[in-house]
Amino acid sequence: MTRLNGKVAIVTGGGSGIGRAIVLAFAREGARVAVLGRRREPLDRVVSELSASGGEGAPVVCDVCESQAVRRTVDTVEAQFGRVDVLVNNAGVLSVSTVETISEPHWDRLIDTNLKGPFLLSRSVLPAFRRAGGGAIVNVASILGLVAMKGRAAYCASKGGLVLLTKAMAVDHAHEKIRVNCICPAIVETELVKELFDESEQGQKARNARVGTLPLGRFGKPEDIAELAVFLASDESSWMTGTAIPVDGGLSAY
Repeated sequence: MTRLNGKVAIVTGGGSGIGRAIVLAFAREGARVAVLGRRREPLDRVVSELSASGGEGAPVVCDVCESQAVRRTVDTVEAQFGRVDVLVNNAGVLSVSTVETISEPHWDRLIDTNLKGPFLLSRSVLPAFRRAGGGAIVNVASILGLVAMKGRAAYCASKGGLVLLTKAMAVDHAHEKIRVNCICPAIVETELVKELFDESEQGQKARNARVGTLPLGRFGKPEDIAELAVFLASDESSWMTGTAIPVDGGLSAY
């Protein structure tokens, strides 16, 4: 299967979790992948994985919150691979807090990573997309960008902003053959989520209660998100733009 054959993709937060799964799925489908993240070691491990399976990729250290670093990164990727066709804005951070309990610096970092980062990457990649004759942006938001949850005020604000940024960019750039879509996962088994539920009796009770909110009876897997990202990046979704798709085990069906 080579649904992304010939395409060059940038995936942020590619060193672990959902980002890693997307990188490996893209490589499997024939894409060459620039794997972005703030720490080099996880990026090297993921690139080694995709290389071992016959894929082609490169680790790129980049803080998505820094505009100059983002511009340099996109220019470097285009120079190395000759084009850029797909951007996946996956990097993100979580905050369990209310507007009263979150500190201002933590709020700023969360909004910068979850919302400003996709803005900076998307803006920087547009010229490369135009030179390639079009492109696809896949934003990884959250079901909490569509509905609220207690103790997630800042996170909901950042992901809700990303959902509407997706729709606005889709409208602005559709005439350039640039598509922008958004995946809205519920809770997915990643390193970040494992930290929420420790092995104590209380931690496991909280985990079971959370699973109980999902009609399909399990947390998502990174691969569940990666397969949709492949579809949205490929020509199979060529008549889709401006969508925010829940991948949530049925949570939003209530």
